[in-house]
Amino acid sequence: MQISLRELAEYLGGAVVGDPEVTVSGLGSLDDATPGQITFLANPKYAHKVEITAATAVMLPPGAESYGKNAIVVSNPYLGFAKVLTLFTTVKKTAKGILQGSFIGKDVQFGSDVTIYPGASVADRVKIGDRVVIYPSAVIYEDAVIGDDVVVHANVSIRERCRVGNRVIIHNGAVIGSDGFGYAPDGKSYFKIPQIGIVVIEDDVEIGANTTIDRAALDVTRIGRGVKLDNLVQIAHNCTVGQDTVIASQSGIAGSSEVGKNVTVGGQVAISGHLKVGDNIMLAGRCGVTGTLDTPGVYSGLPPLPHKEWLKASIVYGKLPEMRRTISSMNKRIAELETLLENMKP
Repeated sequence: MQISLRELAEYLGGAVVGDPEVTVSGLGSLDDATPGQITFLANPKYAHKVEITAATAVMLPPGAESYGKNAIVVSNPYLGFAKVLTLFTTVKKTAKGILQGSFIGKDVQFGSDVTIYPGASVADRVKIGDRVVIYPSAVIYEDAVIGDDVVVHANVSIRERCRVGNRVIIHNGAVIGSDGFGYAPDGKSYFKIPQIGIVVIEDDVEIGANTTIDRAALDVTRIGRGVKLDNLVQIAHNCTVGQDTVIASQSGIAGSSEVGKNVTVGGQVAISGHLKVGDNIMLAGRCGVTGTLDTPGVYSGLPPLPHKEWLKASIVYGKLPEMRRTISSMNKRIAELETLLENMKP
């Protein structure tokens, strides 16, 4: 695929510096790009590499030095990189239909241009939209609903009555709609609470490999539009995750908690149950949320503190053994002084 800088600039909403008719056919890093490729400058500390890169053109932020190279100036070169990479690598797939070796139940409704691979299982009364791809060993339970342009990778399970929106990608081994962890104490044992709710996945969500999203006990566990979940994420029953929130690997949200919009959750974060994390909050890796957080900002630690305060506390934490010895010594000296003063009394 050959495309001119003028066409790329129109696609990206940027402006060309240099020859707009120069063409590129691929994308590479500043270090490894070759002639005929376009590269990008996302981090200003690498600006000096623009001068020595072999790339034919560079995507630059406003105000960056082009060193005489052909360039496209865009407000966010990293986003530009993602869009150009998508442009060069997206291959239009031809629908293959329902292939031999797949299992299709009764009264299943299919949209147009679907592909169901051998080994996939689609149960009774499932509704599947247009251009859906379901890979081998994926299992869709009864009465589930899947929207348009959805990709369900191998070994995914979508349980009964759960709903998946449009343009959703579900990676290998993910489980949508398994039972929530609900039990009523019965003496020294536990009585299972039936989990009769569902999971709703809204549009443009991506769910990582081996991530699990539990069905609600009674109502809905909801994953909002545009949410991105990494591999090995656990979302418990009755939770809500707001639009455009991103959750990194090995993080977990306990039951009936609500995570707001545009939240960033680092790796190995734990969010306790029945609380709320507000909009526009960032939780650093291994943060432990034990109470509601309402104020936008960056938080770290357990319990979470504003990140700058946590940095100060971390410095103190490293000095605790020394402080303990100092305090112990001071207490000993104070005791000695008190004894001395007591002995000096007439």
